[in-house]
Amino acid sequence: MALHMLFISGGEIVLVMVLALLFFGSKAIPDIAKTLGKGMREFKKATNEIKREFEDNTGDFKRDIDDIRSTVKSETQKISQDIDQVSSRVKYETNKLSDEVEKVSATETEPKKTELSQEVEHTTPIEEEPATEPTPEKKQD
Repeated sequence: MALHMLFISGGEIVLVMVLALLFFGSKAIPDIAKTLGKGMREFKKATNEIKREFEDNTGDFKRDIDDIRSTVKSETQKISQDIDQVSSRVKYETNKLSDEVEKVSATETEPKKTELSQEVEHTTPIEEEPATEPTPEKKQD
């Protein structure tokens, strides 16, 4: 039924006005229009007041949400910076260890002389008597 009220044509409006004029008379129509105008003004005023109160009350919530949003954003940035610092430190340490491993593996592939082998090279060889086999003693008869 409310949808029909939205689609009132000009002829229907004129018909309603003529019926109102006949029913209420010409002297009562200005008073009715004044009353309708006051009612519409009060309705609009109440609607605007409700909107204003709603905006005022939600403004507090909006400020709270904005505060929370900014706090979360700043904390997220701090955490991101901390993660970046830790990851850069880990990369640095990883590269450092990798370089050390490469150095160690490079030295292991070169012929390496141990301390013992170096000592052996520096000492002069001792001449040993040739080993002789013991001869069997002759039995005396």
